[in-house]
Amino acid sequence: MSTQPVIPPTQPRPMNFQSKAMRFNTARRSATNYFVGGLAVLATFIVLAPLAAILFYLVYKGASSLNLAFFTHVPAPVGEPGGGMANSIMGSGVILILASLMGIPIGISAGVYLAEFGRGKVLANAVRFTADVLNGVPSIVMGIAIYSLVVMPQKHFSALAGGIVLAIMMVPTVTRTTEEMLSTVPHAIREAALGLGVPKWRTVLSVSLRTASPGIITGCMLAFARVAGETAPLLFTAFGNQFWSFKLNEPIAALPLQIFVYAISPYDEWHRLAWAGSLVLIVMIMVSVTLVRIYASRGVLKGGS
Repeated sequence: MSTQPVIPPTQPRPMNFQSKAMRFNTARRSATNYFVGGLAVLATFIVLAPLAAILFYLVYKGASSLNLAFFTHVPAPVGEPGGGMANSIMGSGVILILASLMGIPIGISAGVYLAEFGRGKVLANAVRFTADVLNGVPSIVMGIAIYSLVVMPQKHFSALAGGIVLAIMMVPTVTRTTEEMLSTVPHAIREAALGLGVPKWRTVLSVSLRTASPGIITGCMLAFARVAGETAPLLFTAFGNQFWSFKLNEPIAALPLQIFVYAISPYDEWHRLAWAGSLVLIVMIMVSVTLVRIYASRGVLKGGS
């Protein structure tokens, strides 16, 4: 038997991190990282700059007109100084509450159906297509439609009609957001609940919705912010009111409507109040959205138990 010499394995050569090639590669990757990070920061400033500019300009033009009378008095007659928008602030709150109570449950229910029960079904595709189409319909068209379907049969404008048209505008955004957020919930979580014998409907309510609730809440706030400043559909439904109105079947004032009336008027006093109303409207939207996000992040509305 012939014996062959055993060749010892060659040891891998240690990597020289101080070589010219390695130092060049490290510098290139660091430069690319800083460049992309700088682009991200620049894009953030580009997005925030218009919002900051609008907010600062509203503060500059409208802050001087804010006083106690603005929040406690109704609009003054033409030609008289003073007055406020107390009835418009209250009216906007009424209309937005009505819209949220009608639009958010419908939108969430539709999103749950699309994500949990209607996958691959013809009805689900029709609902998804309808939501996408409604999301692109101009608001004034929706206002005219509700005017024909609700206002004309009642033969008068009303806060209820204004709430209905804003609720319809909220539904597509809430529906699509709910569907997308539920789609991000891992299937393993659902399968674990179903494996324990939990019915599917209970799994959707207790597991899927609770897990995706922060994203769903964000979608609801986006829909709320979108409709809060709408004026065109309210011209055909709520119409506006110069006095206090607490009935849902009567015309009611709203901040966007009052701002529109004051902005197109020839009076400088009304222009000043229009700037103040615009500032109040923006602050109301920002405060409401911020409070909901804070509560959601602290767990008050979060999905975790």
